[in-house]
Amino acid sequence: MQLNERIFKLKGVVQPYAWGGHSFIPQLLNHNLATDQPSAEYWMGAHPSAPSKILVGNDWVNLNQLIAENPTNTITAAVMSRFGELPYLFKVLDVKDMLSIQVHPTKESAEIGFEEENKAGIPLNAPHRNYKDQNHKPEVMVALSEFWLLHGFKSKNALEEILLDTPELKILLPLFRQDGIKALYQFVMEMSQNDVNNMLEPLVKRAIRLKKEGSIDKSNPGWWAAKLYEENGLTENIDRGIFSIYFFNIVKVNKGDAVFQKAGVPHAYLEGQNIELMANSDNVLRGGLTPKHVDVPELMKHTLFESVVPEIMKGAPGAGGEVIYPCPVPDFGLSKIELSAGAIYNANSFSLEIIIVTEGSVLVNQSMVLKKGETAAILAETEYSLTATGNCTLFKAFVPSI
Repeated sequence: MQLNERIFKLKGVVQPYAWGGHSFIPQLLNHNLATDQPSAEYWMGAHPSAPSKILVGNDWVNLNQLIAENPTNTITAAVMSRFGELPYLFKVLDVKDMLSIQVHPTKESAEIGFEEENKAGIPLNAPHRNYKDQNHKPEVMVALSEFWLLHGFKSKNALEEILLDTPELKILLPLFRQDGIKALYQFVMEMSQNDVNNMLEPLVKRAIRLKKEGSIDKSNPGWWAAKLYEENGLTENIDRGIFSIYFFNIVKVNKGDAVFQKAGVPHAYLEGQNIELMANSDNVLRGGLTPKHVDVPELMKHTLFESVVPEIMKGAPGAGGEVIYPCPVPDFGLSKIELSAGAIYNANSFSLEIIIVTEGSVLVNQSMVLKKGETAAILAETEYSLTATGNCTLFKAFVPSI
């Protein structure tokens, strides 16, 4: 396909996952259609399961198809040679209910796991498949609202304190003191479901009571344990992911601040809206808070059993209203651009960039208008300018220069 232009309107894909909200993403995208389906994620990228479309002339064309047909012209030969595709997936998330506890493998582990599951004849769409591709899945998020997540194991002192202060978990204290984080986590993840129920049922009931009384808030793990069950009541088998809520750091992220998730760090999104950027992968090892497949031995192999001090990034100031969030991976980079009325941001894309307007509107090269919720794809090696028509905020996904 002949590409006479360098900048195109882009249309992403809304994913109706059950944990999503019903209003934030439709309002952002100015979708007024009433629907009973949640709008959990808005995908912008070239992932084969849900590729975005770009407007070429009068036709909407799949972005992954366009890249496959024109790799040099769209993402550069260097990026195609290194990654074989657009190496990132850009998203907006609206988290109403807690997501599953997750760990992502390293690139090397993903390649090995993918090959082993292929040799075992496990179909790519099998519910018990761990590795859907050969890629790692580092990810970075920037909060669009007050955002809450679990991120890595607490410090040893904080873990000991939570075990002491939680009557139902106090029995685990000697094991933790003697053998540490890994032994503690492995014990609860391998515990029989009957023992899980016996330990967690009184914990959840007490948490629900405390939450209703208003005596605990979102910084307390009991608040989230209660949220999981307060609406529909206790299930026959209580989710062992509740242990992780007590063992992991509960992190509050304010609007505009960011958190990076590297391979091996267990985490889960709890509540709020964010911008997320990740490597173009679907490899997830789950540890609970989900009805989906949990492979405990595989999870244990790839989890970092070390205390983590969560790093909340403010971003590094760049030129022309840009704030860059440092991401220690070659696959992607993320920045926020805030402009006042009449301000101009000038740039030259290295590879394919995707920009989304979250507040206000801009003129792209004085010819294309992008309003709130609208998105554009800027092909590789393109000079462009963004002119604010009023106060506006954009987020940009890009590939760092190789």
